Amino acid sequence: MTIKRLLAFFILMISCNLYFSQNVTIKDDKVLLDGKQILKAEKINLAQYSFFSMKNDDEVLLYKYMDNETPSYVSDDYFILNFLTEKVKIESTDLGKVSNFMNSKKGMEKIIKWLLKERVLNQDGELNPDRLSVFKEKYDENITARTLR
Repeated sequence: MTIKRLLAFFILMISCNLYFSQNVTIKDDKVLLDGKQILKAEKINLAQYSFFSMKNDDEVLLYKYMDNETPSYVSDDYFILNFLTEKVKIESTDLGKVSNFMNSKKGMEKIIKWLLKERVLNQDGELNPDRLSVFKEKYDENITARTLR
């Protein structure tokens, strides 16, 4: 009896999570949130993406994947989120937040969902500077400053 209740509760939690999640897709260089375009996207290469504002075409976010000059050793890899209009750079080794098995478009969709969840981006694709500073405090590891070259 308790297994049935536990299973029903689990299914309910999954369905609620799917129901309240936002649908972010990148299609034809457009970032769509529930079908509405909020940003423009440009794939530079496999390791770089740029996102542009809908209002004035400013580049608001540049994503870079860094292999730390050791392509065969992945334990030291990290990514950079460079919020250009706010002059804020975030470096993190938490690749689980962005990776999606070499499908860079799915990884970028994952980043946009993450930024929406953290309220760094609002529903119109605009940056929230206050939430960006909180986001930086939470996730920035400042890798470049502590790496000897």
